[in-house]
Amino acid sequence: MTETLQGRHIVVTGGTGALGGAVVGRLLEQGAICHVPNAHAAAPQHFPFAEHESVKLAHNVDLSDSAKVEAFYAQVPALWGSIHLAGGFAMAPVEKIESASFAEMMDTNARTTFLCSRAAIRSMLASATSGRIVNVTARAGLDPRRGAGMVAYAASKAAVAAMTVAMAEELKAKGILVNAVAPSTLDTPANRADMPDADFTKWVSLEAAAEAIAYLASPANQAMSGTLVPLYGRA
Repeated sequence: MTETLQGRHIVVTGGTGALGGAVVGRLLEQGAICHVPNAHAAAPQHFPFAEHESVKLAHNVDLSDSAKVEAFYAQVPALWGSIHLAGGFAMAPVEKIESASFAEMMDTNARTTFLCSRAAIRSMLASATSGRIVNVTARAGLDPRRGAGMVAYAASKAAVAAMTVAMAEELKAKGILVNAVAPSTLDTPANRADMPDADFTKWVSLEAAAEAIAYLASPANQAMSGTLVPLYGRA
């Protein structure tokens, strides 16, 4: 029974988004209790699990605010896993990227990942839990040549990748496994609307991404750590 998520408490940042909904759904199928921080005063209407008994929503949580992150994690009992899907995306030619826009990408992607990872690690170390952390980088974060036209985004996701590997190395003696997935383009309604002429069959389905993330966060993953898993589909 060690390889089940039944009754285990898992944080899912960005859990009310398109990928987040798929991940939360997959975790619920496996019996997990999902703690979902939400930046707003109420869950978005499209989030299907707002009333689910195993979903604990926390509203008005700013993941770039260290104190609010620490307070959120402090109320999660017996934390097993922390999955960090919250983030943002921006495209612009490098000469048109303002300093504030670059900082926003770093805050939205790298800073939130760091703060949530740190809070989760503190909780796991305090309870001597050999838990799981799963981050989300991107193809452009692993292959910066793919970051042309999106330099700030690529840099922020490269930072997430570097943090993931460094944390995994630091924590391996503690039994805490830290990994990240690196999607190319996810097949979401928003991406379809933004790129209506693209070949959607080459994109990564939300179900496939959720399955990979759920595995990395589960006790079934007993050895993978410091891995940046490419989820490129047919792209």
